[in-house]
Order: sequence, then C-alpha cells, then structure tokens
Amino acid sequence: MTKNKMICDVETGVCGDANDIAMEMIDLNQPKKKITLYYVTDPICSHCWALEPVLRRFEKQYGHYFTIQTVMGGLLETWEGFADVKNGISGPADVAAHWREVGEHSRMPIDGSVWLENPIHSSYPPSRVFKIVQQSESQLANTFLRRAREAVFAFNQNIADEPILIDILNQMNLDGETIIKEANSEAGEQLLQQDFALAKQLGVSGFPTIVMVNEENKGIKIVGARPLDFYINGLEQALSITEPLQTQTIPALPLLLEQEDLLFSKEIEVLYDLEQANIPSFIQKELSADSYERNDILGETYIKKPIREK
Repeated sequence: MTKNKMICDVETGVCGDANDIAMEMIDLNQPKKKITLYYVTDPICSHCWALEPVLRRFEKQYGHYFTIQTVMGGLLETWEGFADVKNGISGPADVAAHWREVGEHSRMPIDGSVWLENPIHSSYPPSRVFKIVQQSESQLANTFLRRAREAVFAFNQNIADEPILIDILNQMNLDGETIIKEANSEAGEQLLQQDFALAKQLGVSGFPTIVMVNEENKGIKIVGARPLDFYINGLEQALSITEPLQTQTIPALPLLLEQEDLLFSKEIEVLYDLEQANIPSFIQKELSADSYERNDILGETYIKKPIREK
C-alpha cells in the first residue's frame, strides 16, 4: 500500500516519505567542462584594441565557462630589421595611417600621431611590466594592460617610455619604479620569453589570437578581431555541446564603470545592445550626475569616474 503523503511521522518529523536520510550533502550543480582561453596579444596591437568591446561582452556573458590566460606575443622587439611588407610598414611613420584606419573602422579611438611625434621603439617594455604585475595578480595585470592601451591609442602616449609606465602603475596604487626595475631585470625577460614559447606552442603568429582548449587538450583557434558569434561558436565547439550556452547577467553600468574607470561609447553599445544615438540618454538614465564625467576624443564619446580629492 502506498503511504499517504499527507500523514506526518511523529518520530522523524517528516510529512511524506520518512525513509530519506536525515542529513546528507547534495549537489544540484550540473557538472561543467572547464575551458582555458588563451588570449595572445600585445600592448600596441591595434586590432586587439578594436576587439575590446566584443571580448568584454564575451567574458561578462560566458566567462563562467572558461578561465582566461593573457599571453604576450611580442609584436615589436625593435625597428632594426623590422618590415611588415604585407601591410606596407617598414618604419614608425607607416604605422600612423594604419592605426587611424583601424580606429575609424572599429570606432575605438586611435590617434596614431605618436608614431610621428615620439615613435614607440619596442612593445617589449610594457609587455615585461605586464608579466611582472601578472606574477602577483592576473586581474591587476589586465587592468594595467587596459590602462596602457588607453594611454597609447586614445591619448597618444609612448608606453615604451619608463616615465609613462611608472605613471600608469602609480595611478593604480602600485610601486611604479620598483616594478620597472623588476621588468628590466633578467627575471622580467625570462617571464616574457616563457609567454613567447607558449604562443609558439599554441601555433600563434598574429594578433589578436584566441585559443580555447578543453580538458582533452583539444581546442579552437580564432585569429583576428572577430564578431561575438565567432567566439560563442568556438566555445560551443570546444565544449562539444549542442544545447545553447547559458549566459550570465551583464553588470549594470554603474558597477561596470566602477570596475573599469573609463568606457568608450562603442564599448557601451556592444555590451548593452544599443545604438550610438541612444548612448547619451542611456548614460543619463543609468548614472547619477556626480558619478561620471563625459568627454569626447577623436569624435567619440567616453565616460570616466571623476577624480575624487583625498
């Protein structure tokens, strides 16, 4: 006879089936495969800068499926003997027009005149700094990389110059001079060479390149700055699943600005599926007037956290 579920057992205190164990551990989470996402990049890679809006959205929505490892690729060691024949680049002055073209196409602001006024002699100095900071905290290193890119692309600063790097680090409340000394040491160079070896092992020769590797050590490689769908499809293939991926909630603009410090219009558009014309009203609706400053650069709007007096 089936026991009446409405009858409660006075001994166990259970209404219904009293045969269950009184206390046990349970796990309602579905087992998930974990992906390692290698992002091979360089501080002065213009297409990497153009990719930032898409990469941020991909990470915010699907980051629970993977762990990101940012890898320095070594775009420019020195101008001596360097030539990019395919893109018509044989010297610093040739880069300026290329950068402006990428900026206009992507709408991630790029000035480019640094190549005419104070040419970057190498991308290795900021890459070594990244590696030193990464030793202590990967997220802090990613913040440094973002600040360095803002400095060189939008604000036309030479991030191979030590005073610029020190200033960026100090603004992050880090000890800029100490980190620069470590970056210039043999240890800094060894860390950078380890990244170069990893990039070679991953079969990377151009930037940006994203390689998603699953638990079976098989992966998907995506070269270049691609639309969001490329990365979603790549993740599905790496996970070997057919059902739709579950998305995480995108953080509200106040929280995002608190995390990022500075956001360009294109980044807000991509993250929140907005048209450029709707950005001013969206910002006004989401942010209090005293929580941000609005500026324009190279025809593009950006917002940043206001500087608070200490």
